[in-house]
Amino acid sequence: MTFSFTLTCFLLTTLISYVSAHGFVHQLIIDGTPYIGNAPNAPLNPSILRQVSDIGPVKGTSNPDLSCGLSATLASQVANANPGSTVQWDWRGNSLAHWPHTTGPMMTYMASCGSTTCDQFNSSGAQWFLIDRAGQYSNGSWALGDIAQGALATVQIPSNLAPGNYLMRHEIIALQLAVSIGGAEFYPACAQLHVGGSQTGTPQSSDLVSLPGAYKDTDPGIYDPNVYNPGSTYTFPGPPIASFIAGSSGSGSGSGSGSGTTTGGSGGTGNPGSTGNSTSSGSPPDPSTTGGSGSTGNPGSTGNSTSSGSPPGPSGTCYLRRKQNATSSDSSGSSGYRRRALAFHRRPRTLSRVMRDVFFGQEGESQTLH
Repeated sequence: MTFSFTLTCFLLTTLISYVSAHGFVHQLIIDGTPYIGNAPNAPLNPSILRQVSDIGPVKGTSNPDLSCGLSATLASQVANANPGSTVQWDWRGNSLAHWPHTTGPMMTYMASCGSTTCDQFNSSGAQWFLIDRAGQYSNGSWALGDIAQGALATVQIPSNLAPGNYLMRHEIIALQLAVSIGGAEFYPACAQLHVGGSQTGTPQSSDLVSLPGAYKDTDPGIYDPNVYNPGSTYTFPGPPIASFIAGSSGSGSGSGSGSGTTTGGSGGTGNPGSTGNSTSSGSPPDPSTTGGSGSTGNPGSTGNSTSSGSPPGPSGTCYLRRKQNATSSDSSGSSGYRRRALAFHRRPRTLSRVMRDVFFGQEGESQTLH
């Protein structure tokens, strides 16, 4: 009787925690300059981040919201950046708590807005190319686990990317329920950029995909019954890194276990999976925010990247930085961040079976929690 009561309380607590365990991108930091986003359903303030309607996930690979998030709306501003710019995504949970999920990959795409500034561009027709992805460390823990500890997801704009108007799309695919088909949760977020410089790199037609369209619910990296099995190898869904990006491979899916190193901490020694762009062609100036709602002018560039320096971090690596203080305050510089790889404690398989019983019940019966 006591055991039954304790188990019931545990499952109820787990369910309540899970229901609230979602989030959004609180801010984007480009070369040290922060751009604050709008919380779901909050009053709209000027931003480069497209606001989503809810902290819950996008469910299903054919969902139109897979492009930029749940009922995502156009943002009013466009940020200037350059080839090689460092872009950091600050994912938060409800009420700006730490991001709650620890299992699954992170993918970063870009899409050209053409001659239209991205504050006027409809993402439903976007043609996306993959620039970066992060999966598991060599010890089996996930780079996403670092985000749950307060780290920032950091990627670089390809150092040879041609100038133009671009959407950048960062995506978390949470796999804690992916032991069943349809259980994966997608959290996409889109930022509106204008990339300056004078580089010439562009994706080939074979690099381009539609979202929705690039994934299937049965893809190995989306339906993963072995996600909690020690030693299992993760396979990324979707396209490979775009062929024009230095260091990209021509393989389709790739393994989630990387071969490089990360600095500090007690986490794994492997890079978080296969990653995209390799090195920066310079240290770009701090970008500025331009444009407004209804703007049709070219946002312009803040200048060419002419410095001989390059951003920190190993080439070809999506690295993570941990905030010293996990608060809702924002810093305009990057000095408040330090790199750190964090240990991840694997969830026992017995818990995964319990969770399946809680969330999916009888065969053929499933619940979508937002």
